[in-house]
Amino acid sequence: MTHAVARYAFVMAATIALVAWILTFALTGPGATSAITLSAGVAAIVQIAAFAITRSMMTHNVIAGWGAGSLVRFLTLFIYGLLAVKVIGLAPVPALISLVLFFFLSTLLEPLFLRR
Repeated sequence: MTHAVARYAFVMAATIALVAWILTFALTGPGATSAITLSAGVAAIVQIAAFAITRSMMTHNVIAGWGAGSLVRFLTLFIYGLLAVKVIGLAPVPALISLVLFFFLSTLLEPLFLRR
């Protein structure tokens, strides 16, 4: 793991942890905390992979790297919606809102760590 990916992973994980904690107060109900926790884990893994893809493609085409990362996030959201909600039975609103929010916020952090 390169230095930029490691720094991004640390800041992204801290951001996701803080937002997950705040979401547990906003999204209450049966199974909300477990849905938020699982979404946080999925988002962290996917975001690190998407950032690494973008970082590796940066020398060739940054826009293609961001596009590939966005596609990975979109597919993850779709598959997560099917598996977590339909198969595992997580609470759909906390699971999907938290995953989208984690993806959005951590994607906003990416440009800070993509500088050459």
